[in-house]
Amino acid sequence: MNLVWKIYKENHYIQGDLISSHKTEEIARKKAKEVIGHSYTVKEEDKKEIRIWLENKERIPIGIIIKTKKGAKRIRQGKRK
Repeated sequence: MNLVWKIYKENHYIQGDLISSHKTEEIARKKAKEVIGHSYTVKEEDKKEIRIWLENKERIPIGIIIKTKKGAKRIRQGKRK
């Protein structure tokens, strides 16, 4: 699974152009602030991924940072006799 933070900048879609990928959330937030120049962030988390919405002064989303969580571990079943 992919365990990196990806920064996307809005073009016509919120998850438009991939700007960069980073190993830590802190570095991803710094790069997003530098490149996108957002004013607010909103963090959401569910079973599959973590999303950090990047919003402008009018609270309109202008980008997103996404990290996909690792999938569930599979249990290996023994052979039937």
